[in-house]
Amino acid sequence: MNRAAIFRELNVNSENDAMPKIILETFINAPAEVCFDLMRDIRVHTQTTSQTNEKAVAGVTDGKIGLGQTVTFEGTHFGMRQRLTVKVTEVDRPRLFVDEMIEGRFKAFKHIHEFTPENGGTLMRDTLEWTAPFGILGRIVDKVLLKRHFLALVGKRNRKLKEIAEASV
Repeated sequence: MNRAAIFRELNVNSENDAMPKIILETFINAPAEVCFDLMRDIRVHTQTTSQTNEKAVAGVTDGKIGLGQTVTFEGTHFGMRQRLTVKVTEVDRPRLFVDEMIEGRFKAFKHIHEFTPENGGTLMRDTLEWTAPFGILGRIVDKVLLKRHFLALVGKRNRKLKEIAEASV
C-alpha cells in the first residue's frame, strides 16, 4: 500500500457498541505539528467543509481553537441549515485533541483527532462517536444515512486538509 496516499475507513462499530463509531485514517506527508494546527484552525475548517457551506458563527470564529474554547458551526446537512456547538475538552499538542458537542441536534457527538508521526509524515486518525436523536427512528436514520454522511464529510475534509498540509511544507 502506498502510505503517501492512504485514506481509509479503519473501523465501523459492531451492533454491540453503545454509540455508533467510525474511525478514519489519513496519511499526510507533513509533520504532526503542522497537521495538528491546521485541524484546529477555524478558517481551514470552513475551507475544507465547503460542500456544506460551513461557517463559524459564534465562539472562536477565526484562528486556532484551544482547550476549553467553543465554536458554533452553521452548515447545510441533508438539505437543512443546522447549527452545532462544540467544546474542545482535551488537548495534547501535537498528538491529540477532542471536541464534543454541547449544543446541536444529536443526543451526543464526540470527535477525537489523533496525530502520530510515521514514516516522515503523520498518520491522522479521526474517531467519531455519536448518538442520534429520536430513539429507534434515529437509529434507523443512523444506519441509512448518518454513517455514510460522516464518512463522506470527514473523508473529503481530510483529503483537502492533506493537500493544504503537504503544500505548506
